[in-house]
Amino acid sequence: MNYLDWIIVFVYAGAMVGIGYYFSGEQKNSKDFFLGARSFGWFPLALSTMATQLSAISFISAPAFVGFRPNGGLQWLTFEFGVPLAMIFLMYVIIPPLYNAGVVSVYAFLEQRFSASTRLLISVAFQISRGFATGISVYALALVLSAVLGIPIWTTILIAGVVTLIYSALGGMKAVVYTDVIQMIILVVGVILCIGFGLSYVGGLGSFVENVDRSRLDAVQFFNFGFGKGEEFGFLPMVVGGFFLYASYYGTDQTQVQRSLSGRNLQQVRQALLVNGFFRFPVTFLYCTMGLIVGTFAVMDRQFFNLIPPNNPDLMIPLFISRYLPNGLIGILIVAILSAAMSSLSSAINSLSATSVEDFIVRRQNRPLEEGALLKYSRSFTLFWGIVCIAFAFAAGNIAATVIEAINKIGSLFYGPILATFALAILTRRANAVGANVGLMTGVAGNFLLWILAGDVVFWFWWNFIGAAVTFSVGLLVSHAGRVKDASVQPLAREATDWRTKETALLFGYFLFLVIFCSSLVLIF
Repeated sequence: MNYLDWIIVFVYAGAMVGIGYYFSGEQKNSKDFFLGARSFGWFPLALSTMATQLSAISFISAPAFVGFRPNGGLQWLTFEFGVPLAMIFLMYVIIPPLYNAGVVSVYAFLEQRFSASTRLLISVAFQISRGFATGISVYALALVLSAVLGIPIWTTILIAGVVTLIYSALGGMKAVVYTDVIQMIILVVGVILCIGFGLSYVGGLGSFVENVDRSRLDAVQFFNFGFGKGEEFGFLPMVVGGFFLYASYYGTDQTQVQRSLSGRNLQQVRQALLVNGFFRFPVTFLYCTMGLIVGTFAVMDRQFFNLIPPNNPDLMIPLFISRYLPNGLIGILIVAILSAAMSSLSSAINSLSATSVEDFIVRRQNRPLEEGALLKYSRSFTLFWGIVCIAFAFAAGNIAATVIEAINKIGSLFYGPILATFALAILTRRANAVGANVGLMTGVAGNFLLWILAGDVVFWFWWNFIGAAVTFSVGLLVSHAGRVKDASVQPLAREATDWRTKETALLFGYFLFLVIFCSSLVLIF
């Protein structure tokens, strides 16, 4: 990097802080701060949701998996199969009652339906796991950029961490969402630039098709069932497990669902989910294509190939950016990587602050707090969680490379059981707090035993389905035992919702298209 690249990075950082300052005057109360006064339309919500999900680790690791890692390839695309189906379930089952409940913390809904114990149980688990995972993600990004660009680790952590903390604390959810929109655009432009330069280095599209490793084009493994070594990316576990993972991630994880709670109305929220269901795959396909092209260039060019450490293929994309792109574009691409990291970090600290304030400050008050006091609490906890995540990043040390992989598995320990807990609240009238709590703990414990006893046998994507099934079944059985009378249960007044709409047909048709398209890639190329 030269002075021009650094100017681009610092101008970008200043612009993000400026956006936070611009929106700081609009925050009158905690709902303004955490939900943006419910003023967002579908477009910023959709882009913000995609930007948050697309982390810097995905931007770096997924292309390396597709284009360079042994046994990698376009099977990464099967991660997307469950998304359209999950969007249908969210649009018509999970999100409407959460939105209509008028809550800030999604876990407050569980107290309305069950009890405070259910709410606090999941809220504490969310805060601990999300704070830890966010810090490790920032550290992993800093580690990669430091190794490639010669930037000290602390410099990257501070640029990404402190800038994000400032604009998030100043502007709240409005700053988070609108910076996400900008960051998403920068990220897509960055990927397209890498694809263009990569194609020029391999000699054009024809040369790429001629030299690409065709084994990496086999995306769909119909006869792998996710049981045993080498069958991790089978069609069935990726569809079934993926459905439960994404339904939980987008519908019950505060980091994501807070955007749905911020929509102008329920129709705008559904439109945002619909757009996300359609446009997540093209973005994923873009950075997977980038991985294929840059990976093919690495195979064709021994000098580039020798630069990539065999034990750390994740350095492929950052090395390509730093060694083969002109100055100025290097700055733009580094900003793209930082954008992905900052989007994930801003969403995490805003949602962590929301759960802290709503689940542990507001609910303990005997009388409502003044709006000014609530806003101070909101900003204070945003600063607190920002500092905690940055501290986790500095404390991560050399464990980050293994912890990143573990974080994905940890998510699958909890996602299925948490989704099932919300399903018990929304879909059943007889489920009570005792049943929900016992089901939740049993589902998580069952997944943990799977990890310990059969971690190499049962692919972790299956844990999302298994944990959900165990939690829902046990929750119903305990609730229906008849001897437990829980006076705290408040039966949910469900609205009749017809899910047989053109949106449902479009999303289901899109799912079939994705399967056919990915299955045909080996023929297309």
